Amino acid sequence: MTGIIVYVPRDSAALAVGAERVAERIAQEAAVRGISFGMVRNGSRGLFWLEPMVEVTTPAGRVAYGPVTIDDVADLFDAGFAEGAQTHPLSLGLTDEIPYLKKQERLTFARMGITDPVSVADYEAHEGYAGLRRALGLKPEEVVQQVLDSGLRGRGGAAFPAGIKWKTVMATPAAQKYIVCNADEGDSGTFSDRMTMEGDPLMLIEGMTIAGVATGATKGYVYIRSEYPHAIATMNEAIRAAEAAGFLGENILGSGQTFWLEVRKGAGSYVCGEETALLESLEGKRGIVRAKPPLPAITGLFGQPTLINNVITLASVPLILARGAAYYRDFGVGRSRGTLPMQLAGNIKHGGLVEKAFGVTLRELLYDYGGGSASGRPIKAVQVGGPLGAYLPESQWDLPLDYEAYAAVGGTVGHGGIVVHDDTADLSKLARYAMEFCAIESCGKCTPCRIGSTRGVEVIDKIRADNKRVEHVILLRDLCNTMVHGSLCAMGGMTPFPVLSALDHFPQDFGLVVPDRKAA
Repeated sequence: MTGIIVYVPRDSAALAVGAERVAERIAQEAAVRGISFGMVRNGSRGLFWLEPMVEVTTPAGRVAYGPVTIDDVADLFDAGFAEGAQTHPLSLGLTDEIPYLKKQERLTFARMGITDPVSVADYEAHEGYAGLRRALGLKPEEVVQQVLDSGLRGRGGAAFPAGIKWKTVMATPAAQKYIVCNADEGDSGTFSDRMTMEGDPLMLIEGMTIAGVATGATKGYVYIRSEYPHAIATMNEAIRAAEAAGFLGENILGSGQTFWLEVRKGAGSYVCGEETALLESLEGKRGIVRAKPPLPAITGLFGQPTLINNVITLASVPLILARGAAYYRDFGVGRSRGTLPMQLAGNIKHGGLVEKAFGVTLRELLYDYGGGSASGRPIKAVQVGGPLGAYLPESQWDLPLDYEAYAAVGGTVGHGGIVVHDDTADLSKLARYAMEFCAIESCGKCTPCRIGSTRGVEVIDKIRADNKRVEHVILLRDLCNTMVHGSLCAMGGMTPFPVLSALDHFPQDFGLVVPDRKAA
């Protein structure tokens, strides 16, 4: 595509605030004025408060404008928008110079918003499929070693070393093996998986194909939550494009390797984000947790060895293979290597996606990127790691974002979701919500989760009603201890995290003058 190119996002977040209508109005206005240009429907850059963010190519680079409404389009053309003029109030200057973007370390999200999501040619022009080409020239164990050496850990929340899973599946003999991508992104405040599937789906496809080549799997499934219709459609379109270009299917790039990929819509259950419940759902059964062992890597989908990884885990692999394990490993701190796409949501002025190397602090994310609260009031608590993550008070905002550092204070990095609450939030209500959420979403298989969460709601209600408060706080802590150590999966095992953190750090919201003495 030559000449002037206008980029209008097709990402769900942009569509929700009128991107489709803006694209149509730009095309209509250009036709009336006799201006010829090409239009690319790209992915979002992740600056959600500026969506729809429209970009125009210029000799100096892309110039951005946002947030653009249909009523702004004519004025933009009058101000020289088609030539990339920067005199209009909505002009943001050169996209690459926007501080929010410029200060990030975008490895996994390097192409996000830059390419046409379903164009194989565009993907290849920006380092796409370099990782797969290299993988096809290596032995399977050499590919797995690259993943091990990179230090990549599961980005879905468990943070288990990805290479160990890969090595287990590779070493387990079977006539049929599977790769399963867990795209059941159900955590509150998270959207990096959706952005990947809508904005750079070929990266996920490439990562899954490399996983198939490394482990001997010839079939893959992407299990996408049912609330993501645009991601489902884009993934299917990208899979067809990859097959047509020879990157999927039989004899990939003439290598003799085979890998097929299929999208499956999720069952609408939060617990299906747990890998064994996901497998049950994929097999057409009710999504309930399986007891382990056996591990899915040995006995997984349809009883066969199965590699299950989250979207961002698999999407990180192409770069590792393309540039080498050491390149990726050089980002991060301690045992937390590489980068994590962090998602700012809740009461935050500049909500969106920030990809940074591990080691960044929550305070930096909240203020240097997020701009403080949207309400303008002081931030009181930040929940990190989804609805089952701990509420962190300001005293913990300077911890380096690192799996081990957060675990040491009872927190969790999880999927990188960050939900902000200002000083009007009542943490006792939020703690109650966590227990109620667990009660509603529990698969019901184990008693600590199924019954414990229901009793938890009742006990918190009694504490808030000043009904024998001290005794019930002790009872609540004892209940949480049972759930942590007795639940079959993380659904019940992590529900106490937000409850206990709220109780520990914000006792006044429960009517407690000082932190209560923890039960032995």
